[in-house]
Amino acid sequence: MQTPLLQNDATVLGLLAVLLGAVFYTSHSQNRYFKAFYKYVPALLLCYFLPSLFNSAGIISGEHSKLYFVASRYLLPACLVLLCMSIDFKAILGLGPKAVTMFLVGTLGIVLGGPFALMVMGLFDPQDVGGGDGADAVWRGMTTIAGSWIGGGANQAAMKEVYGVGDGIFSVMVTVDVIVANIWMAVLLYMASKADEIDAKTGADTRGIQLLRKKVEAFEAEHARIPSMNDLMLIVAVAFGATGLSHWVADVVTPWMVQNVPWGERYSLHSDFFWMIVTATTIGLGLSFTRARKLEGAGASKVASAFLYILVATIGMKMDVLAIADTPVYFVIGGIWMAFHAALMLIVARLIKAPLFYMAVGSQANVGGAASAPVVASAFHPSLAPVGVLLAVLGYALGTYMAWLCGQLMHFVSL
Repeated sequence: MQTPLLQNDATVLGLLAVLLGAVFYTSHSQNRYFKAFYKYVPALLLCYFLPSLFNSAGIISGEHSKLYFVASRYLLPACLVLLCMSIDFKAILGLGPKAVTMFLVGTLGIVLGGPFALMVMGLFDPQDVGGGDGADAVWRGMTTIAGSWIGGGANQAAMKEVYGVGDGIFSVMVTVDVIVANIWMAVLLYMASKADEIDAKTGADTRGIQLLRKKVEAFEAEHARIPSMNDLMLIVAVAFGATGLSHWVADVVTPWMVQNVPWGERYSLHSDFFWMIVTATTIGLGLSFTRARKLEGAGASKVASAFLYILVATIGMKMDVLAIADTPVYFVIGGIWMAFHAALMLIVARLIKAPLFYMAVGSQANVGGAASAPVVASAFHPSLAPVGVLLAVLGYALGTYMAWLCGQLMHFVSL
């Protein structure tokens, strides 16, 4: 392990915080040069890649630092609790069956697309994408992409730990994830600019979009408020109280599973991280039916997003930006995977005459999560950005379970 220039994690955390702050400041700047730059380069992409550049330059080191461990064990479950707690199932159902259908089709496209891509590439390059159960097995690395493309960075980190993915394959897969996902987002943004033409050709009924826009604006006006100190402390209490409970459940359940369910190792049931993440997600879902959900009006999901971006930066520390050039086969796998997802989304949207908005946001809510789904939604109309968050939060809830299922399917295909 090469010794980095900055070895103190407090210093490294400060650097990452400054990088994140710089990205957010410039991405929201009215400066015409910044606006032109971010028109083509998504801010999320920089949150991954800037730390990776510092890592590649030897200034910081993802291997040397403990920040990823801290972020994945403490900030990750807290993030999941707050995001899942924000789910309003009534509001999601109010979006109409086509919106939810397109979101679920997007999830299905990721779950089935991974095994499909692995199987297709196995026909041409069985040596590189064949079997194996080691930490750097291709199917293991792909589980982190599944987590990212169904829920986001939080679920990506969860799959890395649940499936014991090696840092070598993980760094490559993170790069594949970011590049392929952002290419697809660029396509969606372009399609959004042609939404009226596309909807007219497909015969989609867009009247629901107009009604949805009015409902979203009314909801925001009714519930949004400036958070008080009491609100923020309650958000912190819920987030880290549930995180502590999740760790406790994992400490109790994991040894019991190891002792009494020996076959559970194959299905990640012997992983304490698995039980921690599942418990945190379940707690969040449970709280969504209680008064705790009102904390969303005070910015619970924004606090969760702040935690998430710190996690994203620590993941970026593990990236090797040059790795994709050494292993182009993984980029091809990612392309096939995304093409499968996109084709399924477009076919179903055409069959049920769903508006392009539902297809685009349903896809990005899976692939990009809460960080970028609002970007695509707002490309249709700024008031619709919360809809992207709403569906993306549902993706966080499903991501843990569906990415795990995708991992099991890919493991089966690789045998």
